[in-house]
This record gives sequence, C-alpha cells and structure tokens, in this order.
Amino acid sequence: MKSPVYFIPVSESEHTSTLAVKSEQAYLALDIQEKIKRNDFVALKLHFGEKGNTGYIKPAWLSLVVEQIKKKTARAFFTDTNTLYLGKRSNAIEHAQLAFGHGFRQSRLGIPVFIADGLIGRNSDSVPVNLPRIKEAKIASAFLNTDVLLCLSHFTGHLLSGFGAALKNLGMGCASRAGKLEQHADVQPWINADVCTLCGVCFDYCPESAIVEQETKAFILKEKCIGCGECLVVCPQGAVKHNWDYDNVRIQEKMAEYAYSVHSLFTGKAGYLNYLIKMTKDCDCMSKDSPAIHPDIGILASLDPVAVDKASVDLLNRDAGRDIVRELYDFDWSTQLTHAESIGLGTTEYNLIQVP
Repeated sequence: MKSPVYFIPVSESEHTSTLAVKSEQAYLALDIQEKIKRNDFVALKLHFGEKGNTGYIKPAWLSLVVEQIKKKTARAFFTDTNTLYLGKRSNAIEHAQLAFGHGFRQSRLGIPVFIADGLIGRNSDSVPVNLPRIKEAKIASAFLNTDVLLCLSHFTGHLLSGFGAALKNLGMGCASRAGKLEQHADVQPWINADVCTLCGVCFDYCPESAIVEQETKAFILKEKCIGCGECLVVCPQGAVKHNWDYDNVRIQEKMAEYAYSVHSLFTGKAGYLNYLIKMTKDCDCMSKDSPAIHPDIGILASLDPVAVDKASVDLLNRDAGRDIVRELYDFDWSTQLTHAESIGLGTTEYNLIQVP
C-alpha cells in the first residue's frame, strides 16, 4: 500500500510568516494533532544548527505548529542529542545556549529546549530490535518517556549517507553518544600517544574506568571499553581517535535500523516534516554559511519516514533533471531507503498529495 505524502510548494521569496502558515498546514494534514492527549509529552526533534550555520529550520517557521500543539498539552519541547565530536553541541549547556542564540527561546515560542541524552550524552536506554546489524539500539532516554514525536528535518546532502532527512534525523539524531558511535564505527576508540599529554581528563569521564596510564600516556583497555564515546568528546588535545566506518552501506543500514527502533516507540504517534529549503551539500553540523545546491522546493509531510524521504529526493532530482544527490557524493544514497523498507519501517511507494 502506498503511503500518503503531503506536499506544499515553497518559493524562495516567501516571507517567514508564510512559511509558518505552510508549516502549520503540513503538520495538520497528518492528523497528529488529534492524537495528542492532555499532559502528553510532545518532542519536536530537529537540528538547531552548528554555530555559524544558517541552513537549519528557523524557529519562526514553527511558531504556528507550536501554538497548535500547546492547545492540546503544556508539555511540548524542542529537542536534539549531543554530538560525538567536540564543539558547542557536545554538552547540554552549550547546546541549549546555541539553540537559544538561533532563536529557540521559550520566551518567544512558549516551549523549552531539552537535550534528550542529558548533560554529556550519558542518558541512554536500550531498545531491543534484533535486526541484521543492530540488536539493541542505544537511544537518548527522553524519547522513551515521550508520547508523541514530531520529526522536523532539513533536507541536505551528507558525506556518509548521500543525503540526510527524516531517517537520519530519526536514526542518528535520536541516538545517544554510544548509539552514534555504534553507527559510525565498528571498533573502539584508541589513544594517539604522540598527542596525549596525560592530562587525566579522560580518566575522570570514563564511566567504566577503561582508561589507564601506560608508559606515561593514556591507554584504553579494549576489554573494558563500552564504546560510549565520552573520551572522544572530552579530550582537550584531540588525542582520542577512532577508526571510522566509511563503508556507506553499513552506515546507511545501521542508521535505518536505529530509525526503526525510535519509530517503533511511537505507534501511530510520530509525524515527519521535511524542509526542502536552502538545501546544502553538507548537513547543518557544518559551522558555515553554505550555498544552496538547488532552488527551494517545499515542505513535505508524512507519517511514513521512508516515504517522505523518498518523495523528497525524487522531487529534488526531478526538479533538477538529474540525480543531483549522487553528484554530491558518488555512492548509492538509496541504501538507507531500501533497507528501511526491507525491515518494515515504511515504504518507498507513495502518493504525493499537494496541499492547497
């Protein structure tokens, strides 16, 4: 059976207030609003944009969506998870401050920012899925205590998955630091002895005491390491390294399976909006103002994350008259979609319904 995907065209010249109205129309088309109960926790999952980035979904576009949700519950919140890499988004304090600086302010929108995996990314729970690559997904704890999920994704290219939209926002974006590490790599962190100064910071943060001193340098005991990624973030010298998994097939399949684990938590209560506005070659983790790869197309919405992503990439490539996504990174971006479909997350077959 084909999944409905709602589409609202967007022009680059449209005012912010118009984009807010169109976001509201896309959201209401999903009927998620009617499923929200009084005192439900509603997570609006998105990417707040790295410092210096300008492509992220703007909070003003979501103002009317938030007002709709607030009619049903006072427990809505904007959320994201902490990053593996060092930066403003690797801990909840600076992450929230960055979101505030980008306009996600409770005083303006009426709902708070809450980082889903806690202060430094340790708030994680396991979700059993028993899929080909992932047996237990490590998901940020807040999502396991949330009743309704609205996944808001800025469509961009991506170095490891070809493009990033709902599946990436769901699978990579809702994972804890340990879950992100599991998706990106197959082996554990290690210490570059040439860079290590034995400052001891990693000793303090390792939850399993898996880092010891060896020959005046820090050393990770593989038999004790749980792959949480704490040391990757806290090392001030950048001495902690990882053998990243650049096999795009494995990364896309792991990401799809993580997306499945999160989607399964919200039976009938998860909705997906993709924004094909200022689409850039790289994701919003890039701390710079990147040029658009193609003129704005619109907003797409669905209850099916596979269908909404397939429709998004189809619209972009059709409008460009070529596989523009493949041109960005020369590998098969469709793996994430076909694998997600094969494990029952959704379908690549859809009916595109233009909202008046």
